[in-house]
Amino acid sequence: MKIIVVSKRHGSTRSFTLGGWTRALLSACIVGIPVGAATFAVSYLTNESSDVMTADSAVAWNDSLEEQKVDVEQARNLAEKKVAAITLRVAELQARLVRLDALGERLTKMAKLDNGEFDFSSAPALGGPEQNLDESSYAPPDFQLVLEQLGQQIEDRQQQLNTLEALMAKRKLQNDVFLAGRPIKKGWMSSRYGRRSDPFNGRIAWHAGVDFAGKDGADIVAVAAGVVTWSGERYGYGELVEVNHGNGFKTRYAHCKSNLVKVGDVVKKGQIVALMGSSGRSTGPHVHFEVYKNGRTVDPSAYIHRTNR
Repeated sequence: MKIIVVSKRHGSTRSFTLGGWTRALLSACIVGIPVGAATFAVSYLTNESSDVMTADSAVAWNDSLEEQKVDVEQARNLAEKKVAAITLRVAELQARLVRLDALGERLTKMAKLDNGEFDFSSAPALGGPEQNLDESSYAPPDFQLVLEQLGQQIEDRQQQLNTLEALMAKRKLQNDVFLAGRPIKKGWMSSRYGRRSDPFNGRIAWHAGVDFAGKDGADIVAVAAGVVTWSGERYGYGELVEVNHGNGFKTRYAHCKSNLVKVGDVVKKGQIVALMGSSGRSTGPHVHFEVYKNGRTVDPSAYIHRTNR
């Protein structure tokens, strides 16, 4: 084998002739260097891997995995508890809404609103053109905080409606005990309050009420709500019904054919309390109607002709 060496500086050349053993040795060196380097690299990497994955390292990995499993389980349990709490809160709010609907329906009836004006059995009507918003700056609200705010709003509305219901009930009670109207459904006034000629002896006498003549057995109604304090025969009155309306007021319905209420009964405004007759000191079917204020009779005409509140 012949090797020629060229000098770059002087441009001269030299040649060398290699023998058989020399060529074999040079070939072994050229091939052996890369193989040795590769073998050394594989051996080094194998030793490094064996140093990393030791028994202690495996135990540490297992411990870390167990801790992560515990953390995941705790997070899952916490999430389930939060979901259960939210579910319970939603159910509570739904129950409050049902009570609000019932209260709203009662107020609608008490206020005598038109049917369908406030329909609590259906959702309120909504509408309007839709406008797109920039969602880049939008942040979703905290769900539990929203539920708490909604619960507070429902509680406030319920308190307001309860107050309104109490005021309307009080107003209705005042209207019920407000004396107004006639004690009969059909008939006419046959004698007024004050001085008159006695129908039996013709002498001037004091008439402490007004008389309404009508058909025998006609209805006699209470002019206001109250409690029956007398129901039975009384001298001069015949069959008498007396009703106490509170605030110093009471009314009497005399000469009845029969009484339909008894002492202690609570009567409503317009309720039939007796039937017209001619019992006691009477000349024919009529009702003698008296109004007492603080223990003294007053002219019933002032209450008969005034309108209801």
